[in-house]
Amino acid sequence: MRSLLFVPGDSPKKQQKGLESGADALILDLEDSVALDGKPQARAITRDFLEAARALPRRPRLIVRINGLATGMSDADLDAVMPGAPDAIMLPKSEGGVDVGHLAAKIAVREAEAELPDGATGILPIATENGKGVFGLGSYARSSHRLMALTWGAEDLSAELGAETNRLEDGSYADPYRLARALTLLGASAAQVEAIDTVFTHFRDEAAFRAECLAARRDGFTGKMAIHPAQVAPINQIFAPAPEALARAERIIALFAANPGAGVIGLDGEMLDRPHLIRAERLVARARKLAE
Repeated sequence: MRSLLFVPGDSPKKQQKGLESGADALILDLEDSVALDGKPQARAITRDFLEAARALPRRPRLIVRINGLATGMSDADLDAVMPGAPDAIMLPKSEGGVDVGHLAAKIAVREAEAELPDGATGILPIATENGKGVFGLGSYARSSHRLMALTWGAEDLSAELGAETNRLEDGSYADPYRLARALTLLGASAAQVEAIDTVFTHFRDEAAFRAECLAARRDGFTGKMAIHPAQVAPINQIFAPAPEALARAERIIALFAANPGAGVIGLDGEMLDRPHLIRAERLVARARKLAE
């Protein structure tokens, strides 16, 4: 997944626009974008949307962000939306692999009740929205076969820390959030799942947004969450493998295949070893997956 667009769970109009945005995934939000007294209606609207969207010949992945496990509302969220067969559940305020395991058990029961295939519903935690979550990033490995990716959040974390802001005057993240971002990459690598970059809230600042996307791709993130449909196209373009990068990756793979006993090969004046091959193979695999 390259682009994951948030849409409010209580807005059929915005959900429909999400379908037309070109996003790889829609995050149907039952948490922050829905007021407390609007939760029941949002659950019903989201379930209706899931059922309608799943019947379409082509559609994005459908992910529902439920309320956190500590809120007491996650069970009602799951009861409402699981019969609509979402592709995944986004878990906010996740504190580590134990929370993923807890949610996985809840999902398994509801899959059985809705006669859905066992294991069909993935889990995407937001892993850094509090201090415990940051320290728990190493615990996601082997937490559940449902774990599909990891993402991080800077907005809730700054509120948790009592910070005045999470960014410096030049727009870059302050140190606590740079740390959370880096640890999310490492946690995703340890769990062998994709790392998804967090949202960029100043959606009218196109230049800064593109720069942040490029930096995320450079460092190893495979996609980015979006808060506005206008952000989807740049995300899709930036996180898709560039033709020249893909061509070079295919050359690297072919050279190693032609020299199976070689530990190091030369290409265009550069010495390449096994880590370069692994990186090339991952890039080609991503391109094939996107093509599908």
